[in-house]
Amino acid sequence: MTVTENATAATAVTAPLPPLAARARSTGGSPVRDILAVTARPEVINFAGGLPAPELFDTDGIAAAYRAVFDGTPARALQYSTTEGDPTLRAALAARTSARGLATDADDILVTTGSQQALSLLATALLEPGDTVLVERPCYLAALQAFGLAGARVVAVPGDEDGIDPGALEELVVREHPKLLYTVPTFSNPTGRTLPAARRAAVAEVAGRCGLWIVEDDPYGELRFEGERVPWIASYEGARDRTVLLGSFSKVMAPGLRLGWLRAPAELRRACTVAKQAADLHTPTVNQLAAARYLADNDLDAHIARVAGAYRARRDAMLAGLPAALPAGSTWTRPEGGMFLWARLPEPYDTTALLPEVVRHDVAYVPGAPFHAGAPDRATLRLCFVTQTPDEIAEGLRRLGEGLRTAAHRTARDLRRSPA
Repeated sequence: MTVTENATAATAVTAPLPPLAARARSTGGSPVRDILAVTARPEVINFAGGLPAPELFDTDGIAAAYRAVFDGTPARALQYSTTEGDPTLRAALAARTSARGLATDADDILVTTGSQQALSLLATALLEPGDTVLVERPCYLAALQAFGLAGARVVAVPGDEDGIDPGALEELVVREHPKLLYTVPTFSNPTGRTLPAARRAAVAEVAGRCGLWIVEDDPYGELRFEGERVPWIASYEGARDRTVLLGSFSKVMAPGLRLGWLRAPAELRRACTVAKQAADLHTPTVNQLAAARYLADNDLDAHIARVAGAYRARRDAMLAGLPAALPAGSTWTRPEGGMFLWARLPEPYDTTALLPEVVRHDVAYVPGAPFHAGAPDRATLRLCFVTQTPDEIAEGLRRLGEGLRTAAHRTARDLRRSPA
């Protein structure tokens, strides 16, 4: 065999590729996204997604803002921008934050590509593999993914129908030495509950006394239907220098803009800016300029009030239909705002096992198990009440009730047939 033939034979042997990173292998995908893919048929009434109602988008106002940007500053709109974000947009966000009780300068703000990116940036800036992160039980699913990809050890803080128990939080901080606490204290995803002011003050006090970062995620807080606004944890004295406040236009303007932001102390904000430079350089310039123009030309608060009014009617429709849809002994939350409602079926219902039968009735929900860090509560489920009209919600709950009853009858029949 010639040298050339030897070389050809050697190259014909294909060596295996190096494996994926351990964090990529160990972190699963989003069950919510998986369910949405399975239930994409138009006849399905989908309570699974966290999707704002598209018919309530201010499409005319947003389109006009884009036109104004392209008419006035087309070159700037299509050019690279600074990592920190457009100065006009940052100033507008700072003004809105200050008006809601938390004095903020434009320099306190980092614009992100959706608030989900803010979680990834914070994980990069704060967490080493093996660090401990505390979360609510249950917790926003994509936060669990972000912390999992960072190699963090995620521990749930015990709580009740009002949310985190500050006493249990302090015990875990002393025992586990976590880097941060992640919380969605207002109209939480997935439960819809709101942490009362007294508990917020207690959480802030624990963070100040014990040395703990707080990541306060607030994508839903402006969607209040009833009750009084509760101050941000970031506004309490003990937490001012150690709380990162996350915000988003996804639920109040449009998710397709992919515009979020974080407000953080200077050193951490600078670290997140460096992480963002490595991730995507900056959030799309044209979207930032359009959002800034929209805020200048329109009354976003009036738009939010209209959306919240529609969402309240949809929440009420879901609350009215749940007693007939869910089995006797079920419980559920009554959110004062936001997008989600959390239900728990009686034992021995398993909402993951029940879902395929329910989907056959052209309706869908998200099982509660994936929202738990640690041992899951398999009898729980999340329902989004904002995407459908009240009439569609009523029909969806009728289908849900039929699906659950069919699944229960099938289970009982199978048990009777099984050998003793």
